[in-house]
Amino acid sequence: MTFNGWAQLALFVALVLVLTRPLGGYLNRVMAGDRTLLSPVLGPLERGFYRLAGIDPKEEQSWWVYCRAMLVFHAVGFVFLYLLLRLQNLLPLNPQDMAAIPPDLAGNTAMSFLTNTNWQAYGGESTMSYFSQMAGLSVQNFLSAAAGIALAMAMIRGFARAGAKGLGNFWADLVRATLYVLVPACLVLTLFYVWQGVPQNLGAYVEATTLEGAKQTIAQGPVASQLAIKMLGTNGGGFFNANSAHPYENPTALSNLVQMLTIFVIGAALTNVFGRAIGDERQGWALLAAMGVLFMAGVVIAYGAEASGNPAFAALGVDNALGNMEGKEVRFGTALSALFAVITTAASCGAVNAMHDSFMPLGGLVPLINILLGEIIVGGVGSGLYGMLLFAILTIFLAGLMVGRTPEYVGKKIEAREVKMAMLAILCLPLAILGFTALAAVIPAGLAGTSNAGPHGFSQILYAFTSAAGNNGSAFAGLSANTVFYNATLGITMVIGRFAIIVPMLAVAGSLAGKRRAAISAGTFPTHGGLFVGLLVGSILIVGGLTFLPALALGPIAEHFAMLAGTLF
Repeated sequence: MTFNGWAQLALFVALVLVLTRPLGGYLNRVMAGDRTLLSPVLGPLERGFYRLAGIDPKEEQSWWVYCRAMLVFHAVGFVFLYLLLRLQNLLPLNPQDMAAIPPDLAGNTAMSFLTNTNWQAYGGESTMSYFSQMAGLSVQNFLSAAAGIALAMAMIRGFARAGAKGLGNFWADLVRATLYVLVPACLVLTLFYVWQGVPQNLGAYVEATTLEGAKQTIAQGPVASQLAIKMLGTNGGGFFNANSAHPYENPTALSNLVQMLTIFVIGAALTNVFGRAIGDERQGWALLAAMGVLFMAGVVIAYGAEASGNPAFAALGVDNALGNMEGKEVRFGTALSALFAVITTAASCGAVNAMHDSFMPLGGLVPLINILLGEIIVGGVGSGLYGMLLFAILTIFLAGLMVGRTPEYVGKKIEAREVKMAMLAILCLPLAILGFTALAAVIPAGLAGTSNAGPHGFSQILYAFTSAAGNNGSAFAGLSANTVFYNATLGITMVIGRFAIIVPMLAVAGSLAGKRRAAISAGTFPTHGGLFVGLLVGSILIVGGLTFLPALALGPIAEHFAMLAGTLF
């Protein structure tokens, strides 16, 4: 662990904090339909979309109508993307003559990009045509991210409104998030990545002769445009199989920093939108502080584990001065590899610049825990905020039990309906993760995919279903997941991890929106200070520990102690 490593971490944190408030203000104006600097240019286009679709953006939707619109939108998107993948061999922009995607893989991939998971059981440059990458995967990257922002706004309105029947208009929220936030930012980012050396073309792959005289195929294509939205939308689906470890997707130290920033920036800014909407920005900073505590703890542990190196190598006389460099790019080293791994799993992005399967046991434990906690450390675009707010409801409920008082959060009484719906959303993740992991760990179809025996093999399975349920998309890539069993079970897990949280979350938002705001009194528990932040972090860790500690003990924790004991599995 070096000064340079800590300096890079400090720079990242400082930049996120600097960007949070101004971007939060912009998002707040956009999603409220207020005028912005882009309104003169994009306003007519926005209104044209509404007229074309027959939508009144001012029409309020109840939580159920909002939810129904969201579900229909995703169902249509699934059918479109599935058919595109199945028929890609017949569609244009396929210079490498990629074959049609098999049904099980097409279904898994369509569900993956639909749910903002972007799990990839295939090599992008060897499986997907340019048309599939652009019209299919990149489009869903925009739409799934925009849907996440829209859903976060629905939850925010639930707390901000009083005596209201509606949560806004899903279609208007979707259009505004796409048109005013994602598209303009990605245009700038695409140009930036091209400047840094990322390809953006429709040319055929190039064949080169290596120094040894062998032939090597160098893939290219419309990479920069997909890279921009995969990071900003916390999607993570790479154009290349090696993702952001590939020099064409992440060519420089500056591109690496910008990618890490864009993963976090919208999720962090939405906490400020929450504070602005309820009239107290301190509430948003408190949520961001809780996220920050968990994030920093993860970075310290992961960086420490990777910087320490492998003791088995040290026993053989190998110099561990650079730490554990297996599966890492030398140009990033242990510091930026560990930082990127924590960021991408804290934010439910799933892009990687190092292979998590090659991390030390404790280094791999941190990304796993980040996802297991339920998309609440910044999380996916939008989902991180509403995931954290569900835990805030649970925390306030527990605080109310301690003092014997009806719990309140930002002026809204938290009653039985809200607590039940919040717990339903929180508990659906362990049901999917632990249920499917247990199944895969005992049947031949599941065990056939692992490349390691013992605890690490179990960790590969556990990580896969954790990543799918958490809509993250990263993997312990030693697992061979492109089988009918894993494509089917992981696809089902993605659906549970996305929609089994969204539906009860919207029910909570609808219930809260209809309530009057309670007056602050001497007995009101303040939720903008250190005590609340500590209680919120403690509640998250207790729920996560009670739920997942036995599974973690069988995987990375057992592997860590076995490594220290010199035991091989």
